[in-house]
Amino acid sequence: MREYIVLRDLQGPATTEPFGGGARTRSRGRGGGLESAAEVAPPELRVETERLDKNDVRDIARDPEVTAIAPPMPTRLIEPVKLKGGRRAGAGAAAAGDAWGVAAVGANVSGFSGAGVVVSVLDTGIDASHPAFAGVTLTQMDFSGSGDGDVQGHGTHCAGTVFGRDVGGARIGVARGVATALIGKVLGDDGGGSSDMLFRGIQWAMQGGANVISMSLGFDFPGMVKGLVADGWPADLATSRALEAYRANLRMFDALMGLVKAQEAFGPGVVVVAAAGNESERQQDPDYEIAVSLPAAAEGVVSVGAVGQDTGVAGKLSIAVFSNTFPQISAPGVGIKSAKVGGGTRDLNGTSMACPHVAGVAALWWEAIRSTPVPATARTVLAKLLATARTDVFSPNVDVADRGVGLAKAP
Repeated sequence: MREYIVLRDLQGPATTEPFGGGARTRSRGRGGGLESAAEVAPPELRVETERLDKNDVRDIARDPEVTAIAPPMPTRLIEPVKLKGGRRAGAGAAAAGDAWGVAAVGANVSGFSGAGVVVSVLDTGIDASHPAFAGVTLTQMDFSGSGDGDVQGHGTHCAGTVFGRDVGGARIGVARGVATALIGKVLGDDGGGSSDMLFRGIQWAMQGGANVISMSLGFDFPGMVKGLVADGWPADLATSRALEAYRANLRMFDALMGLVKAQEAFGPGVVVVAAAGNESERQQDPDYEIAVSLPAAAEGVVSVGAVGQDTGVAGKLSIAVFSNTFPQISAPGVGIKSAKVGGGTRDLNGTSMACPHVAGVAALWWEAIRSTPVPATARTVLAKLLATARTDVFSPNVDVADRGVGLAKAP
């Protein structure tokens, strides 16, 4: 018997392939023929964890409500990166001490603040007593089993960049008008978690009415292999099991995002944003580039790469040496000032820091579009987010594959 994550859509039939995901169809009834589930009723998601054997997996896959099945695999926060030269790599914070990324994405001159937008941060929790979150209604849910709050500090820093209020006279938040936030603790106090925690967190955020979901975490394939080997598994068998889990979780994520997209026919939908990952090592070799990893690599998720200020070309941006290649969009991720557990601020580097910039900009676009006759939906927000990204801010040697459509820009 093994533990499996089971994704159900309580509104209709699905694939019969184990670990599969795909388009959902439903009979039209007396008229015959097929129509998409989105034309009948909105998907009703449910994520459960069950203990199953091989035969159970095959049997449960035939359940018309089951969309995908996957064994849980480890997840981890995307660790901040230490860079030589420290703050100089991201130097350029305003003289007053504002976080430089806020101005880089244009949030400091935007006429919008994110007012009325609900944001969810799925991470290590939050220091709810920090002055950066004064006046924000924070709903916390712990999926890790370690309790509410943020011992690690990663989630507090990310949340501060999305919607934090000013700290000590310095602006750190992109969308500091956001008044309601859903904080899902999907990573424990040690920064680790499991994919079932993440899937349940996404379901919870969607059911709570989130317009934007921000995730600065990744699936830990190497960690899963190492853990199995440490438990006495042969290396080839451990790698095979980890590959099975990775493949199944990718399909699970794609199936989940397909249901998220189908829900847009019945409501505004949600923009899901994730950090691209910090595995590249361009400082060692310009060609040492790792592609975007899960969950950012999943279909329908906005993957975010990190940029910093180019120390060799004044006024221009360069790709962070650690940022994974092939992101969909880019944002500041070097020398980012945000909230620190216990009070005050600290500077961190990583695509984890870039991701909440894009989540904040998405919140600004939600508010902006709501003030126009254009339907305010996730699809419209995403279209604006990608279409308005700036390409004139990069150094000449920046590869398009490394920066995506460009730098996220506030309305």
